[in-house]
Amino acid sequence: MDSSEFSWKLKDHPKLPKGKTVGLIVLDGWGEANPDQYNCIHVAQTPAMDSLKQGAPDRWRLVRAHGKAVGLPTEDDMGNSEVGHNALGAGRIYVQGAKLVDLALASGKIFEGEGFKYIKESFKTGTLHLIGLLSDGGVHSRIDQLLLLLKGASEHGAKRIRVHILTDGRDVLDGSSIGFVETLEEELAHLHEKGVDAQVASGGGRMYVTMDRYENDWDVVKRGWYAQVLGEAPYKFKNAIEAVKKLREETNANDQYLPPFVIVDENGKHVGPIEDGDAVVTFNFRADRMVMIAKVLEYEDFDKFDRVRFPKIRYAGMLQYDGELKLPSHYLVSPPDIERTSGEYLVHNGVRTFACSETVKFGHVTFFWNGNRSGYFNPEMEEYVEIPSDSGITFNVKPKMKALEIAEKARDAILSGKFHQVRVNLPNSDMVGHTGDIEVTIVACKAADDGVKMILEAIEQVGGIYVVTADHGNAEDMVKRDKSGKPLLDKNGNIQILTSHTL
Repeated sequence: MDSSEFSWKLKDHPKLPKGKTVGLIVLDGWGEANPDQYNCIHVAQTPAMDSLKQGAPDRWRLVRAHGKAVGLPTEDDMGNSEVGHNALGAGRIYVQGAKLVDLALASGKIFEGEGFKYIKESFKTGTLHLIGLLSDGGVHSRIDQLLLLLKGASEHGAKRIRVHILTDGRDVLDGSSIGFVETLEEELAHLHEKGVDAQVASGGGRMYVTMDRYENDWDVVKRGWYAQVLGEAPYKFKNAIEAVKKLREETNANDQYLPPFVIVDENGKHVGPIEDGDAVVTFNFRADRMVMIAKVLEYEDFDKFDRVRFPKIRYAGMLQYDGELKLPSHYLVSPPDIERTSGEYLVHNGVRTFACSETVKFGHVTFFWNGNRSGYFNPEMEEYVEIPSDSGITFNVKPKMKALEIAEKARDAILSGKFHQVRVNLPNSDMVGHTGDIEVTIVACKAADDGVKMILEAIEQVGGIYVVTADHGNAEDMVKRDKSGKPLLDKNGNIQILTSHTL
């Protein structure tokens, strides 16, 4: 929209006075569910949040952070941090990543777009490589989209296809990777019958191979590069089903942390390294865990690790992962155009803002909050502070994470009187909830609550206003349940832990 067609002027609030400092707290992964021992938020000591719920029931609302309420395709689609912060920052619903891809695949438009035409130029002499998360979790990718992409690419001239799989176990049940690999292998066998040379070439678990984010640990991406491009990995197998089954048994790793592996032929040779002249597509639609691999695939000038060789390829993302960096420069589906976000309105109205989180969620109160846009709208009006996350550990080792440091920065920003809106993300209930460690997630929820308390006390001191919300659920229900709501048990009679977000 041409900016001359509308006014940036915001109307005064009908009840709330102007000039008050607003403390805006996003508790990541903090949902509502029935109280039981698997509801870590219920079990944890959370006096600050309890006082809000009990002390101001008229101001406590249950908001929907999944499905169509936030622009996702169906009511079965759990919310995620990116979608949640896009919606919170934009203040309205946009059709989000997965839905955009669904529409493009259903209409066939994806195969007529500039991005597909670009990679198609490699089909005659090169291989098409597809890299991404193999599951139906719907947070980063979906297997049905991958299958449609495989079918469509083969119908549009791809004669040699290699898939580099990343196993999930985070947005879906641990152990489900085997079923997803079987489904993929079935589809690849169909393509074989039609004369297409299609097979899995490499793999590894999402938290250990390729899918790092916010430059937290480049070794994760390096492991993927060595397997996918150089054909080097500590484990070699004849097929992907054997790879996943054996690695789960022999290394005792869960789906999220499977070590990298490559598929080899009878002579022990890697079946599909990425070479000059090939096309590569990263098929995840969610951005945050694809930006780093996009940089490695696209940037000529790169110094985070030794790539050994840098093949001349045609690379496209499923979507563009960073609008500011224009990364990648080619993509199969155009992103939602989230314009006139709340952050942009605030700077136009002279409202000074402060945003803070630790590395793992810093992009959520900045990049995603601002409609998938990096940087400041106006550096004189805004200040963004990133607190480095602990790297090289799983988050259940230090469940308090940086909640205290985030809260201290927010408190100082509030008391400074320099800012009108102070927004933070407290990541604990999400990041520790993802580990599936129930006892430690309880500690994490208390740490987030301590952070809330410190920020609310600062707001009270300056006579300000607070808004406490969440982007989606996670820690409030840590078990898989049957249709009646009872916890599901595995074959040994142990409860099945839920590590994913919730509805």
